[in-house]
Amino acid sequence: MESKIEILSTVKIQKTPDLYKIVDALNRTLKEKDLMFGLALDKDDQNKAIFTIYRT
Repeated sequence: MESKIEILSTVKIQKTPDLYKIVDALNRTLKEKDLMFGLALDKDDQNKAIFTIYRT
């Protein structure tokens, strides 16, 4: 069975210490809706984070 992940949206935002808590809450709450959320540091600016919404 093949699992395809589709990127729905990506946005660059200011990094904050508790940002991961929002991503965790979204993932726990909306996984039944086939949505997944990701957070990564921007390679060019360590003060920015890249927030991505996926459909699984």
